[in-house]
Amino acid sequence: MMYQFESKQALVEFLASEVIDTSEALEILECKRQNLSYHVARGNISPIKALKKETLYLKSDVLKLHETMQKRKL
Repeated sequence: MMYQFESKQALVEFLASEVIDTSEALEILECKRQNLSYHVARGNISPIKALKKETLYLKSDVLKLHETMQKRKL
């Protein structure tokens, strides 16, 4: 998927609403850090940026993984 932004402000708004950190991802997924690491290692989700103390994810990817995890519970 390719994103295009008409202005810097549009980019900033996108980042603020669609990029989340590990803590937010864990909250959405209702899981522990180890479970998220498992999904990353298996290729079920890919971080968009890994920093020394934080990892960033696209919110849409996290929501998609959450949906998949919920289906598996049923």
